[in-house]
Amino acid sequence: MPRKLTAGIVFSLTTALLSSAAWAADLEVADPAPEAAAVAREALSPFKVRLRGVYVLTDNKGLVHGIPGSDLNYSNTAIPELDISYFFNENIAAELILGTTYANIGGAGAIEGLGTVGKTWLLPPTVTLQYHLTNFGDFKPYVGAGLNYTMFYDQKAKSADRLDIENSVGAALQVGFDYKIDDHWDFNFDVKKIFMRPDFDVTVGGTKYSGKAKIDPWLIGTGIGYRF
Repeated sequence: MPRKLTAGIVFSLTTALLSSAAWAADLEVADPAPEAAAVAREALSPFKVRLRGVYVLTDNKGLVHGIPGSDLNYSNTAIPELDISYFFNENIAAELILGTTYANIGGAGAIEGLGTVGKTWLLPPTVTLQYHLTNFGDFKPYVGAGLNYTMFYDQKAKSADRLDIENSVGAALQVGFDYKIDDHWDFNFDVKKIFMRPDFDVTVGGTKYSGKAKIDPWLIGTGIGYRF
């Protein structure tokens, strides 16, 4: 084979190999960005905490058995709320909702003349299972549903002689969104509906009555979250 032809073939092969290597190097440079992002996501802890300011808006319904047309009303309050979430993956999370509030209980309807019947503090820990949508960029809406267990404590009668509210169990519904600030911090807006319908006993003028309160509060809150 002529020397010039051999040199030409060697030169062509060398050029092709170098071009292939450069093309492969370009691919290797381009790929790490999504891989680095995936590694960063995996490095985040499954735990997130949120601190919210919450307005508790109650549903003014209830009745005292044996008194037709009786009704109840409850005061609205603003409270701080701490929430702890555990992410099983980027879409599924469980959230524990912690906070405490109080309510003044007043007579309405046929018993409006009683005025403020009493006051109680509530501790309503709630657990929800959430589904988070992740295909809207930094805007991450979610929905949730779960259970609430409400404990009533420090109960005090006012116009009544005695007040005894039983603890209650009810469903909880939730909708909200996180807006990502950076890899750890986000802004949060959240609305919950808790079905809270405790039984109670009340003594007025020496006569004992029983009834059911339908508090069913809306919890409307906003705050910040931190993903560890």
